[in-house]
Amino acid sequence: MVITHEDEKIRPRLYLISPPTIDLDVFEENFKAAAFAGDIACFQLRLKDRPRKEIIVATQRLMPIAEEAGIAFILNDDPALAKELSTDGVHVGQEDMTYREAREMLGPDAIVGVTCKNSRHLAMEAAGDGADYVAFGAFFPTDTKDKTVHADPEILEWWSGLAEIPCVAIGGITVKNASILVKSGADFLAVSGGVWNYPKGPAAAVTDFNQMIDTHQST
Repeated sequence: MVITHEDEKIRPRLYLISPPTIDLDVFEENFKAAAFAGDIACFQLRLKDRPRKEIIVATQRLMPIAEEAGIAFILNDDPALAKELSTDGVHVGQEDMTYREAREMLGPDAIVGVTCKNSRHLAMEAAGDGADYVAFGAFFPTDTKDKTVHADPEILEWWSGLAEIPCVAIGGITVKNASILVKSGADFLAVSGGVWNYPKGPAAAVTDFNQMIDTHQST
């Protein structure tokens, strides 16, 4: 997963996020189907408040699939476990370990992304510290997180015109509502339910998301 802005606008890519709880046997098959159905930059394992052993087992089973598909594997919230499991990186929220602490723990080569909600200040702070990406949202209502703040697509326009560090759009994103985020400058679309609960299945969701991106990125 290349986390960079070029002089010419890069094509937006998918950033898949797991549901907060999973049936691993079922999810492994769904993830395998999605992983090879179209372009995906990375996958974040986000098993909120689940036992550590459950997260370890899920990582051990899902990360090889991601590696085979060329998808970066990101762990949510836990830099220490990310280091132990040798994932590609970690995503930290504002209530988790700080970016600087995570970077010190994981070293210079790991991906470290930061939740910035709808805050320009938090995004500038994270960029100044050296984050690999900043995540804005929620842009739409979501059942994945209990507590969210609303973000307006205008913040993506502001960021893409200002910063070199890519931005991730997150929160209730579906094939039907994502085009405004692509047009506004999102570099990555972080999607959970919009893929795993897609009526035609996760593989079809990945295909349809990529078709939508290709249709709207230049409009």
